[in-house]
Amino acid sequence: MDSQAGIWIDHRRAVIVELASSGDLVKTIESHVEKHPERSGDSPMKGRYEARQVPADDRRQRALTGELNRFYHEVIAALPEKVSLLVFGPGEAKGELRIQLSKVNPRTLVSVETADKMTERQIIAKCRAHFE
Repeated sequence: MDSQAGIWIDHRRAVIVELASSGDLVKTIESHVEKHPERSGDSPMKGRYEARQVPADDRRQRALTGELNRFYHEVIAALPEKVSLLVFGPGEAKGELRIQLSKVNPRTLVSVETADKMTERQIIAKCRAHFE
C-alpha cells in the first residue's frame, strides 16, 4: 500500500505531513533561499563602466534557480518511497516541485492545489480531508 503525504510549500519553507493511523509525522524544511538577491558591491561606482562592476541579472537568476532546485531535491529526499502526494501552497513553488517530482519519479501520484498561508494544524487537517 502506498503511503500518503501532503506538502505545503512556498519558496521559503516546506511542511511535509506523512499520514499514518498511529500518528502523523510532520517535518519542516527551510530553504534559506533569498527571493530577490541583492547586488553585491552596490557602492558608489568609480569610473565609467558601471555595467562591468554589477553582476548580470541572468547570472543572479540562474543562482536563484539552482538554490531552489537544491531545496526541491531536499524536499523530495524527505518523502517516503511509494507515496500518494498532495502538494499545495500559495505561489509558484508547488508547480515547480511537481515538475521536479515528475523528473525524479514519474509514477508518483500528485495532486496540486492552491492554498494560502496555513498553520501546522491547518496543513494536517487539509491533508487528512484530502485523503479521506
